[in-house]
Amino acid sequence: MDDALQQLAIQVGAALQARDWQLTCAESCTGGWASMVVTSVPGSSAWFDRGFVTYANEAKQDMLGVRPATLQQFGAVSEAAVREMARGALAHSRAQLSLAISGVAGPGGGTVDKPVGLVWFAWCWTGGELAEKHLFSGDREAIRHKSVEVALSQVLKICGN
Repeated sequence: MDDALQQLAIQVGAALQARDWQLTCAESCTGGWASMVVTSVPGSSAWFDRGFVTYANEAKQDMLGVRPATLQQFGAVSEAAVREMARGALAHSRAQLSLAISGVAGPGGGTVDKPVGLVWFAWCWTGGELAEKHLFSGDREAIRHKSVEVALSQVLKICGN
């Protein structure tokens, strides 16, 4: 892991601890990378509750309560799906803040409507919810790295940092 992500994770931990919050992650295209980054920080058990790696649609349904109708109508890489992932992660954890990531990391799997590099994010916390999409360039690793960076950077903003 690079120093920038390590420093970001340390800042996230401090911001969450200042609010007495815990974080949970619901990840698809990043495969647990965000959870790995935050748990690399010593003492992260004070502010990280759990992570859900829900790569398959069935896992999103079983572990996070994403509705089959949402996946059928909008697909896993959609605002609707990540919002349900974020809500589900919060509901199935003891955390006060969740993040969700679902995208097309490539090199294959892209379509005209959902090209390689398209990633949807959602955050859900007590009193709020936010979703946004980004279109990243680069190879699979670069897209996943940028996704983790965006997800954790927004956690800082939500915490007021």
